[in-house]
Amino acid sequence: MELTGAQILLESLRREDVEVVFGFPGGAVIDIYDQLPNYPLLQHVLARHEQGAIHAADGYARATGRVGVCLVTSGPGATNAVTGIATAYMDSVPVVIITGQVPTPLIGNDAFQEVDIVGITRPCTKHNFLVKDVRDLPKVIKEAFYLAATGRPGPVLIDLPKDVQQAKCVYNYPKQIKMRSYNPTYAPNPKQVAKVADVVRKAKKPIIYAGGGVIASNASEDLTWLARTFNIPVTATLMALGCFPADDPLWLGMLGMHGTYAANMAISGADLILAVGSRFDDRVTGKLSEFAKNAKIVHIDIDPTSIQKNVAAGIPVVADCKSFLMALRQTLEADVSDASAAPVRDTPWLARLASWKEEKPLAYEQGTDVIKPQYVVEIISRLTKGEAIITTEVGQHQMWAAQFYQFTKPRSFISSGGLGTMGFGFPAAIGAQVAFPDRLVIDVAGDGSIQMCIQELATAVCYGLPVKIVILNNGYLGMVRQWQELFYAKNYCSTCLDVAPDFVKLAEAYGAAGFRVSDPGQVESVLTEAFALPKTVIVDVVVDREENVAPMVPAGKSITEMILV
Repeated sequence: MELTGAQILLESLRREDVEVVFGFPGGAVIDIYDQLPNYPLLQHVLARHEQGAIHAADGYARATGRVGVCLVTSGPGATNAVTGIATAYMDSVPVVIITGQVPTPLIGNDAFQEVDIVGITRPCTKHNFLVKDVRDLPKVIKEAFYLAATGRPGPVLIDLPKDVQQAKCVYNYPKQIKMRSYNPTYAPNPKQVAKVADVVRKAKKPIIYAGGGVIASNASEDLTWLARTFNIPVTATLMALGCFPADDPLWLGMLGMHGTYAANMAISGADLILAVGSRFDDRVTGKLSEFAKNAKIVHIDIDPTSIQKNVAAGIPVVADCKSFLMALRQTLEADVSDASAAPVRDTPWLARLASWKEEKPLAYEQGTDVIKPQYVVEIISRLTKGEAIITTEVGQHQMWAAQFYQFTKPRSFISSGGLGTMGFGFPAAIGAQVAFPDRLVIDVAGDGSIQMCIQELATAVCYGLPVKIVILNNGYLGMVRQWQELFYAKNYCSTCLDVAPDFVKLAEAYGAAGFRVSDPGQVESVLTEAFALPKTVIVDVVVDREENVAPMVPAGKSITEMILV
C-alpha cells in the first residue's frame, strides 16, 4: 500500500506506540497536521510556543521513561525548539523531534522559513537526520526511536522537507533495526564487577554517589538494596533525587555547590566512591584538585566518553547502571547469606556521618511576619507526603525544592540540570500531567523564571490539566542577586523585577485559578485549598526578598569550603 510521507510518519509513530505528540503547526508541517485527524489514538497537545512543546515532550519522557515526541515547523519553529533540545541533550532525555523543512529543491536557497536545523542541532542532539527520499523515511523513524531510547538516551531530530511529506511510496516499517556502528554496552565486564565487589567488601568509608543514570536505567531498587544491605550512605546529584528514599537514615542529601554539609564532607572523607550514572559535573566536584583526594573511585556509566573525562577512575565500568547493579548484587549476595563473611563496616564512619548531619543540617528560621521559601517547600512536601511529581524552573527556588522536599520515588523530580533552562518547569509539568492525569503535579517556580513560558497557561487550561504552579515570589532574579550580594559587592544590576504581572489576575485571565499568600500563618491552608482544586492553579507566595540558598560553595573552591547559613 502506498502512503504519503506525512502518513508514513504518523503510521510509524503509531507502530512505536506513541500516545501523545506535543507540537505547534506551520506551513512546512501542514501536510502532517492535515493527516492527524485520521489517527484519533494519537493525541496532539497544541502548545503556545515551540519551546513549550519541546519542554512538555521532555517532561513527559522524564516522568514516564518513554520517548517524548515533539512536532514543529521549519525556520523559527525549529529554532524556537533548540533550547529545549539542548536541555534534553544535557540531561540525557529521550525525545524525538520532527521538524518541517522547505521542499528539497529549495534547500540552501534562503527560502521562506528555511534554516539549517540539522547543522544547528548537530552539537546538541544524539543524532539527526535530513530525509530527502520518502523511501528512507520508515527506516529513519525506526532508527530515531532506537537511538533516542538506547545506550545513553538523548534527543534525535528528523528534518522532513515538505515535498517528502507529500511524496508517496510503498510502506514497510522495519520490525527491528541494526546499526553497525552503534552498539551500546549494557552488560558489565565480569572481571570489573568482581573488582568492585572486592573494594566494597574492604572499604571502611564508602559512599554511593548516584547520578541521573540510576533513574534513566530504572535502577533505584537495586541501588537501594546495595546501600541498605551494606550500610553504604547515599548522596545524589540534582538529576538523581528520588532514586533513594529521602527518609532513609543512610540518605545524606544532595551534594555539590548547594549540597548538604554532610554529603560534601562525606564524599571528601570517603575511601571509596561508587559513582553510578553520574558525570562529575563541575557543580558537584567544585575544585577538581581537591575533590575526594583519599578515595578510590569506581565510575559506572553506559557512555564510555563520560568515564575519565573529569575525574580519574580507579575502576572504570562501562555498563548500564541497572545491569551493573544487578551483577554486583548477584556477586555480593553470597556475602549476605554467609554471615561470617559479611563485610564489617567501620561504625565510626557512620557515626561521623550522623554527627555531620546533626551538627550542620539544612536550616532556616520561619518567623511570624515574612514567609521563608524553604518553609513553603516543606509544607508542600508534608501535604503531598512526597508523592507528587515536582517540576521546577531554574534558580533559587529550584535549589530550595531540591533541598527541602522529601523525594521518596524516582521520576518524581523533574528539573533542568545540565543546561539550567529558565522556563522549563511549567511546560515540563504539562507533559508530566498529560502522562499522569490523576497525579498531583506541582511546578515550583520563581517569579522571573515562570514568565519565560507563561503562555503555556493557555495549554494547561485548554486541556483541563490541573497543574499547580507555586511561585516563590521575591521580586528578584534571585540566584543572580545572591551572587551579586556575595561576590559583587551587592551591585544588584538588572536583577530587580519590580515591574511584574499580577499573577492572580494573570491566572484568571487565562481561565485558571489564582491565589496570593503573604502571611506565614496562611501558607498551609492556601496550598491545601489550591491542591484540592481540579484545575490549573497559580499560587503566588510572597517570600523574603533577600533569602539566600545555603550551603553554597563559591565557584572555584573545594566543596568543603561551604558558606553556611
